[in-house]
Amino acid sequence: MTPAPGKRRNLARLATAAVLVISAGALFAEARELRRVAQGAQARVPATDDLEVLQLRPNFYLIAGAGGHIAVQVGDDGVVVVDAGSASRAGAVVAAIRRLTPRPIRYVINTSADADHVGGNEALSKAGQTLFTSGDFLGGAASILAAEDVLKRMGAPTGKPSPFPAGAWPTETFDQPRKYMYLNGEGIEVLRQPAAHTDGDVMVFFRRSDVVVAGDILDTTRFPVIDRARGGSINGEIAALNRLVDLAIPSVPIVSREAGTLVIPGHGRVCDQVDVVEYRDMVTIVRDRVRDAIGGGMSLAQITASAPARGYARRYGSDSGPWTTNDFVEAVYHSLMQESR
Repeated sequence: MTPAPGKRRNLARLATAAVLVISAGALFAEARELRRVAQGAQARVPATDDLEVLQLRPNFYLIAGAGGHIAVQVGDDGVVVVDAGSASRAGAVVAAIRRLTPRPIRYVINTSADADHVGGNEALSKAGQTLFTSGDFLGGAASILAAEDVLKRMGAPTGKPSPFPAGAWPTETFDQPRKYMYLNGEGIEVLRQPAAHTDGDVMVFFRRSDVVVAGDILDTTRFPVIDRARGGSINGEIAALNRLVDLAIPSVPIVSREAGTLVIPGHGRVCDQVDVVEYRDMVTIVRDRVRDAIGGGMSLAQITASAPARGYARRYGSDSGPWTTNDFVEAVYHSLMQESR
Protein backbone atom coordinates (compact mmCIF):
# COMPACT_ATOMS: atom_id res chain seq x y z
CA MET A 1 0.00 0.00 0.00
CA THR A 2 1.33 3.41 -1.00
CA PRO A 3 1.49 5.85 1.95
CA ALA A 4 -0.70 8.90 1.81
CA PRO A 5 1.01 12.15 0.72
CA GLY A 6 1.06 13.49 4.28
CA LYS A 7 2.63 10.31 5.59
CA ARG A 8 5.18 10.33 2.74
CA ARG A 9 6.21 13.83 3.73
CA ASN A 10 6.56 12.78 7.39
CA LEU A 11 8.65 9.76 6.39
CA ALA A 12 10.85 11.99 4.25
CA ARG A 13 11.31 14.37 7.14
CA LEU A 14 12.23 11.51 9.46
CA ALA A 15 14.73 10.15 6.94
CA THR A 16 16.29 13.59 6.53
CA ALA A 17 16.48 14.01 10.30
CA ALA A 18 18.13 10.61 10.63
CA VAL A 19 20.74 11.56 8.05
CA LEU A 20 21.38 14.84 9.86
CA VAL A 21 21.78 13.04 13.20
CA ILE A 22 24.18 10.52 11.66
CA SER A 23 26.11 13.31 9.96
CA ALA A 24 26.27 15.32 13.17
CA GLY A 25 27.51 12.28 15.05
CA ALA A 26 30.19 11.68 12.45
CA LEU A 27 31.25 15.32 12.56
CA PHE A 28 31.33 15.23 16.34
CA ALA A 29 33.49 12.10 16.32
CA GLU A 30 35.76 13.66 13.70
CA ALA A 31 36.08 16.86 15.72
CA ARG A 32 36.87 14.87 18.85
CA GLU A 33 39.60 12.98 17.00
CA LEU A 34 41.02 16.22 15.60
CA ARG A 35 41.12 17.69 19.11
CA ARG A 36 42.97 14.65 20.37
CA VAL A 37 45.55 14.85 17.59
CA ALA A 38 45.89 18.64 17.73
CA GLN A 39 46.56 18.57 21.45
CA GLY A 40 49.56 16.35 21.04
CA ALA A 41 47.37 13.88 22.86
CA GLN A 42 48.48 14.78 26.39
CA ALA A 43 49.50 11.15 26.59
CA ARG A 44 50.54 9.49 29.80
CA VAL A 45 54.07 8.16 29.66
CA PRO A 46 54.85 4.97 31.61
CA ALA A 47 56.41 6.08 34.89
CA THR A 48 57.96 4.52 37.93
CA ASP A 49 58.96 5.68 41.40
CA ASP A 50 55.38 6.93 41.99
CA LEU A 51 55.89 9.78 39.52
CA GLU A 52 53.35 10.63 36.83
CA VAL A 53 54.68 11.78 33.46
CA LEU A 54 52.27 13.49 31.08
CA GLN A 55 53.15 14.43 27.50
CA LEU A 56 51.57 17.82 26.77
CA ARG A 57 53.25 18.55 23.43
CA PRO A 58 55.49 16.44 21.18
CA ASN A 59 58.57 17.80 22.97
CA PHE A 60 57.06 18.91 26.26
CA TYR A 61 56.31 16.93 29.42
CA LEU A 62 54.91 17.39 32.91
CA ILE A 63 56.28 15.39 35.84
CA ALA A 64 54.01 15.21 38.88
CA GLY A 65 54.46 13.57 42.26
CA ALA A 66 57.87 14.98 43.22
CA GLY A 67 56.60 18.06 45.08
CA GLY A 68 55.71 21.01 42.87
CA HIS A 69 54.97 20.24 39.23
CA ILE A 70 58.04 19.94 36.98
CA ALA A 71 57.97 20.97 33.31
CA VAL A 72 60.42 19.40 30.86
CA GLN A 73 61.19 20.71 27.36
CA VAL A 74 63.43 18.47 25.21
CA GLY A 75 65.17 19.03 21.90
CA ASP A 76 68.44 19.04 20.01
CA ASP A 77 69.99 21.62 22.37
CA GLY A 78 69.26 19.50 25.42
CA VAL A 79 66.71 19.68 28.22
CA VAL A 80 65.21 22.71 29.91
CA VAL A 81 63.55 21.93 33.26
CA VAL A 82 61.26 24.29 35.12
CA ASP A 83 61.37 23.57 38.87
CA ALA A 84 63.10 20.59 40.37
CA GLY A 85 60.73 19.14 42.96
CA SER A 86 61.74 18.17 46.46
CA ALA A 87 65.21 16.96 47.43
CA SER A 88 63.94 13.52 48.44
CA ARG A 89 62.54 12.81 44.94
CA ALA A 90 65.39 14.27 42.90
CA GLY A 91 66.88 10.91 41.96
CA ALA A 92 63.55 9.69 40.65
CA VAL A 93 63.09 12.90 38.66
CA VAL A 94 66.53 12.54 37.03
CA ALA A 95 65.68 8.94 36.13
CA ALA A 96 62.34 10.00 34.64
CA ILE A 97 64.01 12.65 32.48
CA ARG A 98 66.61 10.17 31.27
CA ARG A 99 63.81 7.85 30.18
CA LEU A 100 62.41 10.69 28.07
CA THR A 101 65.65 11.65 26.33
CA PRO A 102 69.39 10.95 26.37
CA ARG A 103 70.08 14.68 25.91
CA PRO A 104 71.73 16.46 28.87
CA ILE A 105 69.90 18.88 31.14
CA ARG A 106 71.05 22.40 30.23
CA TYR A 107 68.92 24.64 32.43
CA VAL A 108 66.92 24.36 35.62
CA ILE A 109 64.61 27.36 36.03
CA ASN A 110 63.05 28.03 39.43
CA THR A 111 59.64 29.71 39.73
CA SER A 112 60.18 30.52 43.43
CA ALA A 113 62.34 29.52 46.40
CA ASP A 114 59.83 27.01 47.79
CA ALA A 115 61.50 23.80 48.98
CA ASP A 116 59.19 21.60 46.90
CA HIS A 117 60.29 23.51 43.78
CA VAL A 118 64.04 23.96 44.40
CA GLY A 119 64.94 21.00 46.63
CA GLY A 120 66.08 18.93 43.65
CA ASN A 121 68.20 21.72 42.10
CA GLU A 122 71.56 20.28 43.02
CA ALA A 123 70.84 16.75 41.80
CA LEU A 124 69.34 17.91 38.49
CA SER A 125 72.13 20.40 37.89
CA LYS A 126 74.85 17.82 38.55
CA ALA A 127 73.06 15.35 36.28
CA GLY A 128 73.25 17.90 33.45
CA GLN A 129 75.88 19.79 31.53
CA THR A 130 76.24 23.52 31.07
CA LEU A 131 76.12 25.11 27.63
CA PHE A 132 79.17 27.13 28.66
CA THR A 133 81.96 24.68 27.97
CA SER A 134 85.03 26.91 28.26
CA GLY A 135 87.28 26.05 31.18
CA ASP A 136 85.72 24.68 34.34
CA PHE A 137 82.83 27.17 34.48
CA LEU A 138 80.18 25.84 36.88
CA GLY A 139 82.07 22.57 37.05
CA GLY A 140 80.24 21.42 33.91
CA ALA A 141 76.87 21.27 35.68
CA ALA A 142 73.63 22.60 34.23
CA SER A 143 72.81 26.24 34.95
CA ILE A 144 70.21 27.12 37.59
CA LEU A 145 68.26 30.27 36.67
CA ALA A 146 66.01 32.21 39.04
CA ALA A 147 65.01 35.70 40.12
CA GLU A 148 67.59 37.41 42.29
CA ASP A 149 65.33 37.22 45.34
CA VAL A 150 65.33 33.43 45.10
CA LEU A 151 69.10 33.40 45.60
CA LYS A 152 68.67 35.73 48.58
CA ARG A 153 66.14 33.34 50.12
CA MET A 154 68.23 30.25 49.46
CA GLY A 155 71.59 31.73 50.45
CA ALA A 156 73.06 31.90 53.92
CA PRO A 157 72.06 34.99 55.94
CA THR A 158 74.88 36.53 57.96
CA GLY A 159 75.65 34.30 60.90
CA LYS A 160 73.03 31.71 59.96
CA PRO A 161 73.23 28.42 58.06
CA SER A 162 71.65 28.16 54.62
CA PRO A 163 68.48 26.06 54.35
CA PHE A 164 69.88 24.62 51.09
CA PRO A 165 73.32 23.31 50.05
CA ALA A 166 75.38 25.69 47.94
CA GLY A 167 75.06 23.36 44.96
CA ALA A 168 71.32 24.04 44.90
CA TRP A 169 71.67 27.82 44.72
CA PRO A 170 70.90 29.64 41.46
CA THR A 171 73.98 30.20 39.31
CA GLU A 172 72.28 32.78 37.07
CA THR A 173 69.94 35.44 38.47
CA PHE A 174 68.12 38.46 37.11
CA ASP A 175 66.12 41.35 38.52
CA GLN A 176 64.63 42.86 35.39
CA PRO A 177 61.01 42.14 34.37
CA ARG A 178 61.98 39.72 31.57
CA LYS A 179 64.77 37.27 30.88
CA TYR A 180 64.79 35.29 27.64
CA MET A 181 66.66 32.59 25.75
CA TYR A 182 66.22 30.56 22.56
CA LEU A 183 66.67 26.81 22.91
CA ASN A 184 65.29 23.75 21.16
CA GLY A 185 63.78 25.82 18.39
CA GLU A 186 61.67 28.16 20.48
CA GLY A 187 61.81 31.35 22.46
CA ILE A 188 61.61 30.96 26.24
CA GLU A 189 60.56 33.97 28.31
CA VAL A 190 61.13 34.05 32.06
CA LEU A 191 58.77 36.71 33.39
CA ARG A 192 59.34 38.13 36.86
CA GLN A 193 56.29 38.71 39.06
CA PRO A 194 57.34 40.61 42.21
CA ALA A 195 55.31 40.43 45.41
CA ALA A 196 52.82 37.77 44.30
CA HIS A 197 53.02 34.37 46.02
CA THR A 198 56.49 35.54 47.18
CA ASP A 199 58.92 38.25 46.10
CA GLY A 200 60.83 35.88 43.81
CA ASP A 201 58.10 34.46 41.56
CA VAL A 202 58.53 33.97 37.84
CA MET A 203 56.37 32.50 35.10
CA VAL A 204 58.04 30.70 32.20
CA PHE A 205 56.48 31.01 28.75
CA PHE A 206 57.49 28.54 26.04
CA ARG A 207 56.33 30.43 23.00
CA ARG A 208 56.31 27.78 20.27
CA SER A 209 54.99 25.03 22.54
CA ASP A 210 52.38 27.53 23.79
CA VAL A 211 52.84 26.46 27.40
CA VAL A 212 53.13 28.71 30.45
CA VAL A 213 54.57 27.34 33.69
CA ALA A 214 53.02 29.42 36.48
CA GLY A 215 54.55 27.97 39.65
CA ASP A 216 52.62 28.62 42.85
CA ILE A 217 51.10 31.81 41.48
CA LEU A 218 48.46 29.30 40.38
CA ASP A 219 47.56 26.39 42.65
CA THR A 220 44.28 24.74 41.71
CA THR A 221 44.28 22.56 44.83
CA ARG A 222 43.79 25.45 47.28
CA PHE A 223 43.58 29.19 47.79
CA PRO A 224 46.84 30.84 46.67
CA VAL A 225 49.52 30.93 49.34
CA ILE A 226 50.32 34.59 50.01
CA ASP A 227 53.64 34.23 51.81
CA ARG A 228 53.92 37.64 53.44
CA ALA A 229 57.08 36.67 55.33
CA ARG A 230 58.80 36.27 51.95
CA GLY A 231 57.35 39.34 50.26
CA GLY A 232 54.03 38.04 48.95
CA SER A 233 50.96 40.25 48.61
CA ILE A 234 47.34 39.82 47.54
CA ASN A 235 47.38 42.62 44.97
CA GLY A 236 50.65 41.32 43.53
CA GLU A 237 49.05 37.87 43.30
CA ILE A 238 46.08 39.26 41.38
CA ALA A 239 48.40 41.25 39.11
CA ALA A 240 50.31 38.03 38.35
CA LEU A 241 47.09 36.16 37.58
CA ASN A 242 46.00 39.00 35.28
CA ARG A 243 49.30 38.73 33.42
CA LEU A 244 48.81 34.99 33.15
CA VAL A 245 45.34 35.56 31.66
CA ASP A 246 46.85 37.97 29.13
CA LEU A 247 49.56 35.48 28.13
CA ALA A 248 47.20 32.55 27.57
CA ILE A 249 45.04 32.33 24.45
CA PRO A 250 41.76 30.38 24.53
CA SER A 251 40.45 28.19 21.73
CA VAL A 252 38.67 30.82 19.67
CA PRO A 253 36.91 31.10 17.29
CA ILE A 254 36.55 27.29 17.23
CA VAL A 255 35.55 26.86 20.86
CA SER A 256 34.62 23.19 20.44
CA ARG A 257 38.29 22.28 20.23
CA GLU A 258 40.18 21.44 23.37
CA ALA A 259 43.02 23.66 22.26
CA GLY A 260 44.74 26.89 23.23
CA THR A 261 47.54 27.77 25.60
CA LEU A 262 48.30 25.23 28.33
CA VAL A 263 49.02 26.59 31.81
CA ILE A 264 50.89 24.40 34.29
CA PRO A 265 50.14 25.33 37.92
CA GLY A 266 52.45 24.71 40.84
CA HIS A 267 50.03 22.00 41.98
CA GLY A 268 46.85 20.56 40.54
CA ARG A 269 45.51 19.96 37.04
CA VAL A 270 46.75 21.52 33.83
CA CYS A 271 44.65 24.59 32.97
CA ASP A 272 43.58 26.72 30.04
CA GLN A 273 42.83 30.45 30.02
CA VAL A 274 39.23 29.98 31.17
CA ASP A 275 40.44 28.08 34.24
CA VAL A 276 42.87 30.89 35.09
CA VAL A 277 40.13 33.50 34.66
CA GLU A 278 37.88 31.60 37.08
CA TYR A 279 40.69 31.32 39.62
CA ARG A 280 41.59 35.01 39.23
CA ASP A 281 37.97 36.03 39.66
CA MET A 282 37.68 33.92 42.81
CA VAL A 283 40.77 35.50 44.37
CA THR A 284 39.58 38.98 43.39
CA ILE A 285 36.12 38.47 44.89
CA VAL A 286 37.56 37.32 48.21
CA ARG A 287 39.99 40.25 48.20
CA ASP A 288 37.17 42.70 47.52
CA ARG A 289 35.02 41.26 50.30
CA VAL A 290 37.84 41.63 52.80
CA ARG A 291 38.63 45.14 51.56
CA ASP A 292 35.00 46.22 51.91
CA ALA A 293 34.87 44.77 55.41
CA ILE A 294 38.03 46.68 56.37
CA GLY A 295 36.44 49.84 55.00
CA GLY A 296 33.43 49.15 57.22
CA GLY A 297 35.64 49.10 60.31
CA MET A 298 35.55 45.36 60.94
CA SER A 299 38.38 43.64 62.80
CA LEU A 300 40.20 40.56 61.53
CA ALA A 301 38.18 38.36 63.89
CA GLN A 302 34.93 39.84 62.62
CA ILE A 303 35.99 39.47 59.01
CA THR A 304 37.00 35.86 59.53
CA ALA A 305 33.66 35.15 61.22
CA SER A 306 31.82 36.67 58.23
CA ALA A 307 33.37 33.98 55.96
CA PRO A 308 34.57 36.15 53.05
CA ALA A 309 35.67 32.99 51.19
CA ARG A 310 32.12 31.60 51.20
CA GLY A 311 31.16 29.94 47.99
CA TYR A 312 34.76 28.89 47.36
CA ALA A 313 35.87 27.27 50.62
CA ARG A 314 34.50 23.87 49.73
CA ARG A 315 36.58 23.72 46.55
CA TYR A 316 39.76 25.51 47.60
CA GLY A 317 39.64 25.73 51.38
CA SER A 318 40.69 23.60 54.31
CA ASP A 319 40.19 23.70 58.07
CA SER A 320 43.54 22.01 58.75
CA GLY A 321 46.95 21.57 57.21
CA PRO A 322 49.69 24.02 56.23
CA TRP A 323 47.37 26.52 54.48
CA THR A 324 43.82 26.84 55.75
CA THR A 325 40.98 29.06 54.61
CA ASN A 326 41.53 31.27 57.65
CA ASP A 327 45.24 31.51 56.81
CA PHE A 328 44.30 32.84 53.39
CA VAL A 329 41.80 35.36 54.76
CA GLU A 330 44.33 36.55 57.34
CA ALA A 331 47.02 36.97 54.67
CA VAL A 332 44.63 39.00 52.52
CA TYR A 333 43.71 41.17 55.51
CA HIS A 334 47.27 41.92 56.58
CA SER A 335 48.40 42.46 53.00
CA LEU A 336 45.67 45.06 52.40
CA MET A 337 46.34 46.74 55.75
CA GLN A 338 50.05 46.99 54.96
CA GLU A 339 49.41 48.48 51.51
CA SER A 340 47.00 51.05 52.93
CA ARG A 341 49.64 52.53 55.24
